Amino acid sequence: MKLLLLSFTFLIFGLVASAQNGFIKGAITSNGSPAPNITVKVVGRNQMTKSDQKGFYILKNLPTGALELQFSGVSYKTKRIQTMVESDTLMISTDLSSLESNLDEVVVTGVNRATALRKSPVPIAVLTKKTMDQNVNTNLIEAIVKGVPGVTAVTTGPNVSKPFIRGLGYNRVLTLYDGLRQEGQQWGDEHGIEVDEYGISRAEVVKGPASLTYGSDALAGVINMIPYTPMQEDGKLTGDFTTNFQSNNGMVGASLGLAYIKNDWKYSFRASGKAAHNYYNKVDGYVFGTAFREYNVSASARVDKSWGYSKTAITYYNNLMEIPDGSRDSLSRRFTRQVLDDGDDIKNRPLVSDQDLKRYSINPLHQHIQHYRFYNASQFKFGSSDLNILIGGQQSVRREYNHPTAPKQAGLYVVLNTLNYDVKYNLPDFAGIESTLGVNGMYQSNRSKDATDFPIPDYDLFDIGAFYFAKKSFGKLDISGGVRMDRRNINWNNFYVGTDAQTGFGRKSDVSDEMADLQFPSFNRNYYGFSGSVGLTYNLSEKFLFKANIARGYRAPNITEIGSNGLDPGAHIVYLGNRTFKPEFNLQQDIGVIAYLQDADISLEIFNNNIQNYIYQSRLTDENGNPVVVVPGNLTYQYQQSKARLYGAELSVNLHPASAKWLNFNNSFAYVVGLNKNEELLRLHGSEAKYLPFIPPLQIRSELKATAQKSIGVFSKPYIKVDAVLFADQNKFYALDNTETFTKGYTLFNAGVGSAIKSKSGKTILDLFVQVDNIFNVAYQSHLNRLKYFEYYEASPNGRSGIYNMGRNMSFKVVVPF
Repeated sequence: MKLLLLSFTFLIFGLVASAQNGFIKGAITSNGSPAPNITVKVVGRNQMTKSDQKGFYILKNLPTGALELQFSGVSYKTKRIQTMVESDTLMISTDLSSLESNLDEVVVTGVNRATALRKSPVPIAVLTKKTMDQNVNTNLIEAIVKGVPGVTAVTTGPNVSKPFIRGLGYNRVLTLYDGLRQEGQQWGDEHGIEVDEYGISRAEVVKGPASLTYGSDALAGVINMIPYTPMQEDGKLTGDFTTNFQSNNGMVGASLGLAYIKNDWKYSFRASGKAAHNYYNKVDGYVFGTAFREYNVSASARVDKSWGYSKTAITYYNNLMEIPDGSRDSLSRRFTRQVLDDGDDIKNRPLVSDQDLKRYSINPLHQHIQHYRFYNASQFKFGSSDLNILIGGQQSVRREYNHPTAPKQAGLYVVLNTLNYDVKYNLPDFAGIESTLGVNGMYQSNRSKDATDFPIPDYDLFDIGAFYFAKKSFGKLDISGGVRMDRRNINWNNFYVGTDAQTGFGRKSDVSDEMADLQFPSFNRNYYGFSGSVGLTYNLSEKFLFKANIARGYRAPNITEIGSNGLDPGAHIVYLGNRTFKPEFNLQQDIGVIAYLQDADISLEIFNNNIQNYIYQSRLTDENGNPVVVVPGNLTYQYQQSKARLYGAELSVNLHPASAKWLNFNNSFAYVVGLNKNEELLRLHGSEAKYLPFIPPLQIRSELKATAQKSIGVFSKPYIKVDAVLFADQNKFYALDNTETFTKGYTLFNAGVGSAIKSKSGKTILDLFVQVDNIFNVAYQSHLNRLKYFEYYEASPNGRSGIYNMGRNMSFKVVVPF
């Protein structure tokens, strides 16, 4: 596979431009200050670039003759300039008017080609690097959660956050890295995303079914994490050094990024690392088993020619993360550690010392996750049409060590290899219709290695789907839609598990072993999906829009839902799947109203989502209502399938008085209800089975931010902000068999300050961000915190059950550009 990818890359790089034509370059400003990240597009051609941090841009290989340039960006009014290009370099600089609207921002996620937010009927949110930096968090998903209403996260400690969109998560939210599907055992509760947060310059979030463009697993939406692309002057090496520290868990992080442009080539490189000890809250003290250590390396090369562009990139992710289990002394509530395999008595384990709770060293019981990614994205232009090809290879290696008497023996050891392919052809416009034909999918192979526990079988997966998408504008009305067909095959052979005579642990076996058990009988099944969507955007005026969309999404069951039959050591859960499950299908309706007024931005989004064959986890109990224990010290969950309905709304009201440009008062409201429509369970258990699991409670966020409009000494436009987030009681939960319990509401207050520090010449020396989360050190449990259920006793001396979220945390972040 590697040889094929390399050959493909070299073939692309070997293409030669048919002609070297004119150049346009210049500087973009707004009110005299540089305007970075402005999209500069040649109208009528698939050719664009973006301005760098100093506002400079360059367009190469332009045909001679009359051209029209379009300048657009977040918070700026779109501007067009007509010009005549000769065979030499043309200088065009411009000043853009500020506009408190991002409707003209160009997005690439969830649509057939790059398009303005204004024209997309699907709710899409954009987060810039500046916003993510100001949100200073332990991981990237937490920064997105703070910035996008309707997005939440199921967490397992500070380093694992699984994104949920409008109450749906796991394999229903598709995460992308630079447009490439992220594949890495994401079925697991404690399996986070495998991306370097320091290297992401932008995030785009689609709220709603995106199966039309991406196929299975985009039932709830898409999060596309887009890495940095060099934009500086030709022949100049630039970069940045980022470091941050968090007081609560002592997290220390550092990242070095380099970028270089030479003629038509753009190169980038980044190396990052971070480490943390156990986090702290005032109820539990330091929470044993939550330390982590992470390393990342990435590099890319891109060439831009008159025929298009080609980008090749490689990334490596390495994470060592402890496995919390919540065991502790029944009286003192101090955490204990497992030291035995056979004969382990959970209620008589030794206490964890205070020194061990604050160490950065990783415990013997931990996870080791490695992820390798290699991909090429290319575009070939043919007059008024273009062909886009994305092909990538990924390998995810996951080891979970859970044997204290044999610390080098992995309990779980799986290797997932994935080949992704995505081909899109943007057809020439016909009668004002922009349309795209596409084919994409993947091939996967997952294998267990030298392990002792086998929650899932070895399997192969092949996925393919084809779609057609079109859009057309009728004056103030933009209409878009399309259809898609998918086929996914999942198969595995008989999988036997025996016992190692020397260690007594389980081991992978074969049919010739008389003592082996058939844990996973062979399986082969095809899943088919039909997806479609139609939507419209009506521009009542330049600043007032109405949007409506209806979409049918599709998701094939994942491997654990149909094939699981064993212990996942990292989750402390025995999963039991169901081979008869059908694919999930949903029909979602979205209505949105957006108004960008002189003093305020207001948006309201309402959605209704009906799902057929919804799959969810439920704790398994016996006929007497007692928990079924297959492996001592571990819960047992069995997957269920039924109809479901989710509905809710998101409201944002952001005030920015024209008479006080320094002031912003941002407010958001998000609410979702998830109803379980399993008629049999409702008949037998009533309200206990009424709701779906992992549904976030009502959430309200308010932020008051003041930003200086001028420099104050060396501080360039410093800001100060305070915010509050209110989570209501969650009394709409899946209570059957105590799968979930009531979660009390809480309010958290946070504050932050930041500024660029510049020299007398105007050069940025560094960017500084300081953030304090949970200022008043509130003891709380998020309803989406899995550690809430890590409890071995029915009652405790302090009346507290489970593990609480992180207490007060002060974060410092410094970015030094050079």
